[in-house]
Amino acid sequence: MTTRVHKQELIDPAHAGQRLDAVLAELWPEFSRSRITAWIREGKLRVGGETVKPKLRVSGGEQVELAAELEAHSSLEPQAIELDVLIDDPAFLVVDKPPGLVVHPGSGNPDGTLVNALLHFDPALAPLPRAGLVHRLDKDTSGCLLVARTTASHRALVAAMKRREIKRSYRALVWGEIIAGGTVDEPLGRHPVDRRRQVVRQDGRRAVTHYRVGRRLRGATLLDVELETGRTHQIRVHMAHIRHPIIGDPVYGRRGAPGGLSEDQRNAWQRFPRQALHAARLGFQHPETGEPVEAAAPMPADMRELIDLLGADESD
Repeated sequence: MTTRVHKQELIDPAHAGQRLDAVLAELWPEFSRSRITAWIREGKLRVGGETVKPKLRVSGGEQVELAAELEAHSSLEPQAIELDVLIDDPAFLVVDKPPGLVVHPGSGNPDGTLVNALLHFDPALAPLPRAGLVHRLDKDTSGCLLVARTTASHRALVAAMKRREIKRSYRALVWGEIIAGGTVDEPLGRHPVDRRRQVVRQDGRRAVTHYRVGRRLRGATLLDVELETGRTHQIRVHMAHIRHPIIGDPVYGRRGAPGGLSEDQRNAWQRFPRQALHAARLGFQHPETGEPVEAAAPMPADMRELIDLLGADESD
């Protein structure tokens, strides 16, 4: 799938002396500088009807014309998978991802993913990287996921994520009765043997997780967690590092259930099928207007039921 692009621009004299590709990247923020440079080299962008080089220094007053096509980043097929859309804006979507849904196709999951669902919901997402996904959630983590709908909003939101301007808040149900909140500031990197796992390692990338107690339960604690950085499996690894792994985590968690539970509580704990982690809220600036945007996803039923059961006989 391709999208035709045709643009014309009269270079303002204020840009005199600057490189053509740099000027156009500023004037057309919906396109990356590398994409513009490639178009210039391919002859799809002309100045005064002539092909030029990206390093051309403009004088001002030049007439620039672009006639190109945007290729889809993916050949994935749209699939009619139900989406729970929390915010439907022309510039972006916020969806509530259910647990068990893989975000992006990969080994073992060639289709039936959130990306397939997004392409069915809005076919115009096809030319965008990863169908506009700004970030990801693990398969069994539920909650808010941000998707850009235009090239310009994708660039703006990805840049905001890198600048840590997008606030992400989670709810995590962890082993043990935590007394007070805190911060885990420990670098993360790949496990030296099992490349699918992340571990705390001093030569890793900086990772900071803030948490506070939301509710104390029997043998467990419901935490409100905020990410300062966004590393792979960050919350899961950091909680395991402080010996309060997330209930149900098949990679970083513990088996069985703690002592002191009723039979119903123990059975529910042991049967919980996934890591009890939910992306509850997103806060960011609208990529076009700059207005604040807040999105919230309700906690899924399986986590609510387990929390209610573990709190059924908690003391005041």
